Amino acid sequence: MRRNRLGTSAVEVTELSFGAAAIGNLFREVDPAQAAAAVDAAWDEGVRYFDTAPHYGLGLSERRLGAALRHRPRDSYVVSTKVGRLLDPLPADPIASFDGLSEGFAVPATHRRRWDFSADGVRRSIEDSLERLGLDHIDIAYLHDPDDHAESAFREAYPALEKLRSEGVVGAIGAGMNQTAMLTRFLRDTDVDTVLCAGRYTLLDQSALAELLPEATARGRSVVVGGVFNSGLLADPRPGATYDYTAAPLTVLDRALRIKAVAEGHGVPLRAAALRYPLAHPAVATVLVGTRSPDEMRDAADLLSREIPDALWDELRAEGLLTEDGHRP
Repeated sequence: MRRNRLGTSAVEVTELSFGAAAIGNLFREVDPAQAAAAVDAAWDEGVRYFDTAPHYGLGLSERRLGAALRHRPRDSYVVSTKVGRLLDPLPADPIASFDGLSEGFAVPATHRRRWDFSADGVRRSIEDSLERLGLDHIDIAYLHDPDDHAESAFREAYPALEKLRSEGVVGAIGAGMNQTAMLTRFLRDTDVDTVLCAGRYTLLDQSALAELLPEATARGRSVVVGGVFNSGLLADPRPGATYDYTAAPLTVLDRALRIKAVAEGHGVPLRAAALRYPLAHPAVATVLVGTRSPDEMRDAADLLSREIPDALWDELRAEGLLTEDGHRP
């Protein structure tokens, strides 16, 4: 599988990457053996970049990912995790406090998530993640959703990550968000190696083309693209499907169905087009796909290997379904 370097760092990622939120019991429980098998399937398909976070299952995702990778040569894969949410132990009986979901994850509420973008919080977060993952260094560390914490993120958290990078504790640094404005600011005002942009460079939302992607290209930085299915709609557009984690508006559903019709008219599954589209941009290093089973991982790898005819993109533009300005796959 093709690999791309993140900015000017020494970190290289495969063009398809494994999003480990799902194996942290996102929305529903995942059997431990299935979670391990999903990581094994990713490895068999050539995936060597794995993304996790303390937030995902109150550390469960990190623990499961670390265990699944432990027998692999450490220099053969890349792991990213995130800072900004610390996990504080709860004194109450975890069984008594378990209400089914903890901020979207089906795990007992053994800990409380606490926002912390201070320098000390960043260092503690990395230390805790290293312990859960069973690693001695983190390849990529992202500031996780600093939307409402801009001042502390830029003033304290970012310099702390920069220091950890200089110490060799982390290899590359960046920020991960569902918006483009603050990510563009990180590219302009800091020395991040990469940014993780979720849901803003897809077949349904090309807003990253306005500033974020041109800025990354101009500065030689890399973009990791997540949320290529916009939380489900581009995987299976139908009434009741979700778009950015809420019920898809009818106008957006109609647009997704029109894109699906064009793709299938060229013999291409919609999901294959959705996966391939971001990778055509020179700033995009990898597409991050959330996976909870071996079958899902194998399916993603198969879809990404499909050939996409240029005529498909041309027809989408002719129909007004893709942004005419900006990069052309």
